Amino acid sequence: MENLIYWMGLAGIGVFSISGALAALRQQLDPFGLIVIATVTAIGGGTLRDIILDLPVFWVIDPTSIYVILATAVITPFWARFLESRMKVLIWADAFGLALFAATGTQKAMTTGTSAVVAITMGVMSAAAGGAIRDILCNEIPLVLRKELYAVPAILGGSSFYIMTQAAIDPVLTLLVSCLITLMVRLVAVTYSLSLPALGKRPEHQ
Repeated sequence: MENLIYWMGLAGIGVFSISGALAALRQQLDPFGLIVIATVTAIGGGTLRDIILDLPVFWVIDPTSIYVILATAVITPFWARFLESRMKVLIWADAFGLALFAATGTQKAMTTGTSAVVAITMGVMSAAAGGAIRDILCNEIPLVLRKELYAVPAILGGSSFYIMTQAAIDPVLTLLVSCLITLMVRLVAVTYSLSLPALGKRPEHQ
């Protein structure tokens, strides 16, 4: 199980790195800017999680994550030019990263003995914080604040991971189901523009 979590974590880093690189390309940043955006997207959420949980920051102990980021960031511009819509691919890549990190982030928090609320919150932070930093640096409204559901899929995925783990369901099945829940809810929300109801009323023009 630990090996699967590790490799899925690297997969999530790679996917988020691609989404960061695509966002940088949309803003026509230089190569250094592209690598910076790819890096903060891929490891920003996990770094915050580890700092809050008072754990060694994962990419400091094992720099493999950095190598994955550099490799995907360098390769992305060569195939991205052939895409009809970089935004569409960015959203899909982000959805896969969201699904992977919501589960692996929750799992890592659970290993420290935190409560359910804290574990799920850390999963959401792992999944969403990097993308939020990416969008802010690219001068865009973060996906987490846009119309379609974003944090909710991560909450559902993290909650399912926690509940299934507590129920002693097969760890591999737990991980796969959790990721699938997050991914499907996110993609359905994007496809059908599903969102939470807005609170309050817009002020009427005088």
